[in-house]
Amino acid sequence: MSVVTRIAPSPTGDPHVGTAYIGLFNFTLARQHGGRFILRVEDTDRSRYVESSEDRIFQMMAWLGLTPDESPLQGGPNGPYRQSERFSLYGDYARQLVASGHAYYAFETPEELAALREEAQQEGRVIAVPSRDLDPAEAQRRVDAGEAAVIRLKVEREGETVVNDLLRDPIHFQNREIDDKVLLKADGFPTYHLANVVDDRLMEVTHVVRAEEWITSTPIHVLLYRAFGWPEPVWAHMPLLRNADKSKISKRKNPTSVEWYMDQGYLPEAMLNFLATMGWTHPDGQEIFDLAEFERVFRLEDVTLGGPVFDLAKLRWYNGKYLREVLGEDEVARRLHTFLAQHKVELPQDDYFRAVARLMTPRIEVFSEFMEKTPYFWSEAYPVDERAQKAIGAGRALLPGLAARLKNLPSFDAQSIKEMFHAFAEEEGLKLGKVMPPVRAAVAGTMESPDLPELLQTLGRERVLERLERAQG
Repeated sequence: MSVVTRIAPSPTGDPHVGTAYIGLFNFTLARQHGGRFILRVEDTDRSRYVESSEDRIFQMMAWLGLTPDESPLQGGPNGPYRQSERFSLYGDYARQLVASGHAYYAFETPEELAALREEAQQEGRVIAVPSRDLDPAEAQRRVDAGEAAVIRLKVEREGETVVNDLLRDPIHFQNREIDDKVLLKADGFPTYHLANVVDDRLMEVTHVVRAEEWITSTPIHVLLYRAFGWPEPVWAHMPLLRNADKSKISKRKNPTSVEWYMDQGYLPEAMLNFLATMGWTHPDGQEIFDLAEFERVFRLEDVTLGGPVFDLAKLRWYNGKYLREVLGEDEVARRLHTFLAQHKVELPQDDYFRAVARLMTPRIEVFSEFMEKTPYFWSEAYPVDERAQKAIGAGRALLPGLAARLKNLPSFDAQSIKEMFHAFAEEEGLKLGKVMPPVRAAVAGTMESPDLPELLQTLGRERVLERLERAQG
């Protein structure tokens, strides 16, 4: 079976982590079966349309490496891939349903609908639209005469509609509780329900993998497939990403824009790895795996519905693991330099930069922390915090002797510096915990810095001695 999947984001704001999450599972499912992955832009809601949002969605997908086979950028055999460029299609399909008796023209005004809706709510039933009972010929005459009308789906009031979801038991909806949804507005614009089903059919989508919040819309879509006489796709509604309190993820409790994570210096590989564990677990219990491994072992039917928590601390852990254990020192330095350049921090990509990057990688989780934690590597105007000031004061008497030893070392490398500290401590009858802190405080201005011998080697003898002299007052 040829598998065709899609994501269909609306360009209404920031590129959402939920789009990345659903995109990952659709991309992987298509790749597993040698199929096609489509990105379709659903931009029919012009009241919420944000002009820049579409390009930002494309940029997010490119950053993640989830390249679609068909999209507004790539094109494809079933385009166009923006709903706003497909409007001529939807009216014909809506009128086809009117002609077959599965839909009808409705003429009620907004005021009439509001009154009918209030009455229905009071009686605990769906709205009863009077136009449903109009003679079709009379309705057509009124439309031909220019009267404004919408087209509504005509839902049979008896029986039930069953949604067969790959991840759930069959979901039963009583038809008497399903509204006659509007399919085509009076201005000719389609609603989500009509456009979504028609586009999925024409784009040959075989698997609709989307968030579980769309479950309540699915009986409408099932009825539309049946009304058109089309075979249904496989339905699979993924669990929603949750905050720690199990509420739906929202920007009030967690950053939801992928751009925020890009700007903070998260790695796309770490983000993908983390998202892959949202509702799914590697069969071998493996936590760190790449996209190729995910594609190898993933099975859609193994997704669980427990409400995955989008834990920012866990994502930071993943990112740190990739920095320290997956990418390698040269690749980390290269990406870090690119990140800094994008944020207008101009540093030479030389041996010194690579040495600092190597030293700091174990001490950062994301790239945005790098400059904040390394001012003493780049300037003599680095701050000296309160703890460091106390350490300098407590050990100032030791600094001249330590400076002399460092000045006279035949080789200014980490091993020689380490041996010097041990020898000095032994000769003075002191513990290393008394000897090293004032030096660290003097050269870095903080007690939170890398291994001291390696730090001194990286800074270089001349700079270290100047700073020790300055600290002596």
